[in-house]
Amino acid sequence: MSPAVRNTTEIFRPMTMQPPWSWPDGAKLALSIVVNVEEGSEYSVADGDPMPEPVDELGVTLKKPIRMHGNESNYRYGIKEGARRIVGLLDAHGIQATWTAAALALERAPELAQVIRSRGDEACSHGWRWIHQFRLNEADERAFIRRAADSIEASTGKRPLGWLSRYLHTEHTRRLLQEEGFFYHMDDYSADTPFWDAVPGSDRPMVIMPYALDSNDMKMWISPAYTPDMWLKYACDTFDQLLLEAQTATEPRLMSLGLHLRIIGRPGRIWALKRFFEHVEQARGVWITTRIAAAEHFAAAVAAPGQLS
Repeated sequence: MSPAVRNTTEIFRPMTMQPPWSWPDGAKLALSIVVNVEEGSEYSVADGDPMPEPVDELGVTLKKPIRMHGNESNYRYGIKEGARRIVGLLDAHGIQATWTAAALALERAPELAQVIRSRGDEACSHGWRWIHQFRLNEADERAFIRRAADSIEASTGKRPLGWLSRYLHTEHTRRLLQEEGFFYHMDDYSADTPFWDAVPGSDRPMVIMPYALDSNDMKMWISPAYTPDMWLKYACDTFDQLLLEAQTATEPRLMSLGLHLRIIGRPGRIWALKRFFEHVEQARGVWITTRIAAAEHFAAAVAAPGQLS
């Protein structure tokens, strides 16, 4: 094989061309466990919404304003049962997590907010409610962001510094987040490492902590044929590949594992999360951390560009 062919992977170096850096203690892979808390903040006729939340386990979507008591209970399961199982595993394996929480969900489940506070975990904002904020105008979106931050601070004792929207956001979102004191943004799926990115309407870039949909347990809900066995294999394969790449990469890797109380917290699925944690414990050179800790470490290691176009 000619040298020209052998070195072609160089063209795939990150466009940011960040200088070499590493995670604490020389770790090459950071693992971020992200527990989504949405239960109690989803669309509901009882809360004045024009339609109820879809029943993802069954693939049922109603367009009429009919209250779905059964689906509301399906969500409550996450708080009543799923949270206990997930917290139990986090405790057993000594893992700190980032809880991407809809603020109203924590207001309605103060016992869970207290668990997050007592464990010293991070509460990242998943909005005031688990709704589509892209429909809001700029003033309403700012109020939505501020209300979420105020509420989460009141529930957990700490103001959130990270933000994850429900799938979509607006062209104003990052600037509004900056102006409201947020440090990082999660609505990005373009990389396996943190990076600085431009903020439309601002002369300051923002730390982006890219998230992942492919390894998210939500796939087991929207596609019931996707079994816990399949999810576990995919999660382990993702972890192994990123750790392998990290040994020779100029930039360390980041793996995000998205979980939901009402999904992975079911008795027929929780075992897969336990197996994943056991798999991770066999590896070396891995930093299991919160997203804010990883974002702050990255920002200290890689200077922010003066301005990004």
